[in-house]
Amino acid sequence: MRTAKLTVLAAILFLSGCNTTSKVTAPPQSAVRVYSGTASVGDFLTISIDSNAQKITYKNYTNGETGTVPYTINSDGTYAISDPNGNLLAGYEVPGFVIMIEAANAGPNKDTAALITAIETAPATINTFAGQNFNYLQFRTAAGGTEVGTITIDGQGNVQHDGYWPFGVFSQNLFNGGGFTASSVTEDPSGNFFTIHESQGSDYAFGTPSGFFVVDTGNGTILSLPKAATKAFDATRAGTYTALYYQKENAQTGQGNVETGTASEGKAMVTISNSGLMTITDNQGHILATGTLTAVADTPYLYDGTANTLSDPLHGMFTFRMSTGGVQQDVFASFESNAVIFSSFQTALPIGGYAAYTYYYGVGIK
Repeated sequence: MRTAKLTVLAAILFLSGCNTTSKVTAPPQSAVRVYSGTASVGDFLTISIDSNAQKITYKNYTNGETGTVPYTINSDGTYAISDPNGNLLAGYEVPGFVIMIEAANAGPNKDTAALITAIETAPATINTFAGQNFNYLQFRTAAGGTEVGTITIDGQGNVQHDGYWPFGVFSQNLFNGGGFTASSVTEDPSGNFFTIHESQGSDYAFGTPSGFFVVDTGNGTILSLPKAATKAFDATRAGTYTALYYQKENAQTGQGNVETGTASEGKAMVTISNSGLMTITDNQGHILATGTLTAVADTPYLYDGTANTLSDPLHGMFTFRMSTGGVQQDVFASFESNAVIFSSFQTALPIGGYAAYTYYYGVGIK
């Protein structure tokens, strides 16, 4: 199966059909908060935060990594984590909603940098999402790193999806799709997540009462959100977001779909104006990207109403393209509550006779 293709279950990244213009009102903060999470390398985790003791306890069900580690709070609200195993590095939490964590030792060999997205543990079943449509962004640590697209779940829980894969520019295979039936879903007895079974293994879907749902797959993390009512940019999304992000520079894919490159993680600032001008700046002050968000629905190379592009206009998903000196960069962004979810894929001139590329992705909270 082509590694970049959305893993059969990928599709379920659903966010419940709440109004995407509303902001999350966090519940009163509990001293201990429990989250379910996924790392972009494809690890399923549970994480608890004890704010009185200022400790984080985590368990990686995929590779067996566990720990209870202290943290301190930086002036910008992010967490500096002191993990003696060198695994968890930094985090950013909206208590009772979501926590983002930079991990250094994820993956089957406990040696891969990855971005963890963890959300409040709460009941979730496939029936919650039947009859709904969603946009998705996929994060991974190989095969070009990112993908965006659409998901449809019918009344019986059968799923269809199709997406845009920027890495496909090298193979002229930019668009792909697929699906799976409701019979491949197994509900967990806890009622807090469900499992999708496919030929490459099992994937886990889970969500929150506020409508933020995640799927952990062997091919990375999928974040999904309900489509907006219109294609227009909502000026209430303007503001400044503090973000954590993962980046891989000068990547190349060789034999066996093994991807090389320099991986890193860090903090970023995302600013968005009332007109939709978006600027992503890393913590060294370097601008990673800047441009005006344009609806995917108004971007003909992504959606033109024909069978040659995406099947859906992805209302609520935005993009812009930068092109300088033969280097092309596509940036995508979508919003859920008070969060911005973003990704970028950039081609580069050949290095050593082979085409190279850089990608990054992250989540910012305002």
